[in-house]
Amino acid sequence: MAEHLWKNATVGVLFGGLSRERDVSLTTGAAIAKALAGEGYRVVSIDARRDLPAQLVAQKVDVVYNALHGVWAEDGRLQGLLDWMGIPYTGEGLAASLFAFDKHLAKERFRAAGLRVADDVLWEDAALAGKTAADLPFDLPVAIKPVADGSSVGVTLVHDPAQVPAALAAAAPRALIEQFVRGPELSVAVMGDTVLGSVEIEPARDFYDYEAKYGQSGTRYHLPPRLDAADRAAAEAAALAAHRCLGCRGATRTDVIFAAEGPVVIEVNTLPGMTPTSLLPKIAAHAGIPFGELCARILDTARCTPADGAMHADLVPTEGLEVRRGR
Repeated sequence: MAEHLWKNATVGVLFGGLSRERDVSLTTGAAIAKALAGEGYRVVSIDARRDLPAQLVAQKVDVVYNALHGVWAEDGRLQGLLDWMGIPYTGEGLAASLFAFDKHLAKERFRAAGLRVADDVLWEDAALAGKTAADLPFDLPVAIKPVADGSSVGVTLVHDPAQVPAALAAAAPRALIEQFVRGPELSVAVMGDTVLGSVEIEPARDFYDYEAKYGQSGTRYHLPPRLDAADRAAAEAAALAAHRCLGCRGATRTDVIFAAEGPVVIEVNTLPGMTPTSLLPKIAAHAGIPFGELCARILDTARCTPADGAMHADLVPTEGLEVRRGR
């Protein structure tokens, strides 16, 4: 293999941060920093607080490995800062990050690309007050989730009408209510424009929530998924299409439910976790890519967007974007 980029650079691994996913990011960042140092990179680890710009300058960082999660890290704001400072970074650019992190905007793009998604409605602010199961547009069970958050933070799979008020409160101020889709759950890893593979998730809990992802919940993983080759290929093709239609360029992980009518795209994660239980490293290892090599390959994708092309015209959200149910 050709020599990796950035071997003579100072790599700033950003971790921790200010979001509700700080603890996960601390684990992710430590694993990545250790792996890159083991691959011969000069690494500085930076807890991304509000003095981040000053830290990047003081540490003379040439390139950023973004190991943060959640708001500020995945929603385009950090990406805009690094574009402005002219520091290349891993993950997606400003526009793709913004669209992927906002589940409502992402689903509008998926629908426009002809991808199958779960039926949903969006409730915001005052519309959430006093809502009960009788107000829901779908029969239970439903998934109620924050429009913009990650790692299944604030997500509730509601079976009991009595759960609805608390689920809406956990998802406030913008809640996406989705019709529950039944079928095997897959997570598909894409690097650049290539599918690395997929894994089937068999959670021991009600669904693949935060505890199932990061705790000792007994979740089982099937590599490859327990689908026939044609169905697995269809799920992976749907994930690649979702990655492309958001304008993604790096390593993503897309959640797909293989329903009776075919693959249903749930969401695209633009900064997949790299903890011991994370799915991207599992998929990469099954494809013959060890963890250190995976981190180096992700670092190879680092870039920033020049000022004259900070947002591609086809990715700029339009005013009055229609709120509607999916197919």
